Amino acid sequence: MWLRSEDRGPTRWLILDRVERKNAVPPQGWSDLRDAFSEFESSEQRVLVLTGAGGAFCSGADLDPAARTESGVVANRRRMQRVGEAAMALHRLSKPSVALVDGIAAGAGMNLALGCDLVVATTRARFSEIFVQRGLTVDFGGTWLLPRIVGLQRAKELSLTGRIIDADEALAIGLVLEVIEASAIDQRMEELTSSLAAGAPVAQMFTKQNLNHSLQFDLAQALAAEGQAQSICLESDDAIEGVNAFLEKRPARFRGR
Repeated sequence: MWLRSEDRGPTRWLILDRVERKNAVPPQGWSDLRDAFSEFESSEQRVLVLTGAGGAFCSGADLDPAARTESGVVANRRRMQRVGEAAMALHRLSKPSVALVDGIAAGAGMNLALGCDLVVATTRARFSEIFVQRGLTVDFGGTWLLPRIVGLQRAKELSLTGRIIDADEALAIGLVLEVIEASAIDQRMEELTSSLAAGAPVAQMFTKQNLNHSLQFDLAQALAAEGQAQSICLESDDAIEGVNAFLEKRPARFRGR
C-alpha cells in the first residue's frame, strides 16, 4: 500500500510511501487520500500528521505515461474530480492537521502540504509549484491556498516560474510555520501534536471553520459566525470543563461534547 496509516497516541500519521517515485501520487491515489482523510475525521484520533517516507514529502502526481490507465478530456476530468475531492476532504477536516515536509514538496505535493492547517519543514525541505514547467496549471487547491498564505504577487511569481525554494525562504515568506533539523522531528512533532490534541475539539472545529471563511466574510459576517459558534460552545461540557480546570489550576480534559 502506497499510503500508510499509523496511530500514535491521539495522533494519526498518514505516510506517503512510494520512495522510488519520491512519493508521487498514483492515479488511484487521490481517492485513497480522500478516503483516508474521511476515516480520520470519523476516528477517535485528535490530530493528523501528513508526511512522506524516504526523505521526500511528495513530488506531486505521477505523470509517468505508463501509470495512466485512461486518457482523453473526459477521463482527465474524472481524474481532476478525484483530485478536488481529496483537496476538499482535507480542507473540511474539523480537527487539526499538520504537514511535516522533509525533502521535496512539488506540484500537487506542495499544495497537499499547504492544505494542512500547519506546515513544519525540515532544513532539507524544498517547495515548488512546478506545474508550469510541465505545461500544466496549478491544481489541488493551490490557486486558492497560495495567495492566502503568501499574498497574490508572491503566489503569481512562484506559480508562473515554478522555481524551487528552500526551507529558509519558505519560512521568510510565511509558507511554513517553522523549520527544524531532521534530527529534531520526533521531539518537535510530539510537542506540537500534544499541544493540538489538548485543545477542545468543538472549539477547534468552529475556530477552523471561521478562520477558513475569514477572507470571504466582512466584519459583520465574521461577528455573526463567531456569535453563533460561541453560543454553542458556551453550552458544551468542554466549556464547563475548561472553566473548572482553570479554577482548579489543572490541565483540562476535553471530551468533544
